[in-house]
Amino acid sequence: MRIIDHPILGRIEPERTIRIEVDGKMIEALEGEPIAAALVANSMRLFRFTKKYNEPRGIFCAIGRCTDCVMVVNGIPNTRTCVTQVEEGMKIETQYGSGSIR
Repeated sequence: MRIIDHPILGRIEPERTIRIEVDGKMIEALEGEPIAAALVANSMRLFRFTKKYNEPRGIFCAIGRCTDCVMVVNGIPNTRTCVTQVEEGMKIETQYGSGSIR
């Protein structure tokens, strides 16, 4: 499944396949697609664990309104992956709790 017509980012016309690192694993993504779309296309559904109950969360609204899809992206926690476009060589990590800046 790929998101090619995003309600916030608009129509995505991928030009090439790129590679990003997710929790130490290299995956392929389409240049310009949201991080969340790349993860879902690679059968990844778990993005973070809540602070209070340590419950798993994944993509929910896909338009940047909730915080279910936040992850640590290039060392920056609480990045909304549904509205952040992939870039070659990105390092993405599952977020635990509130996250911390490295």
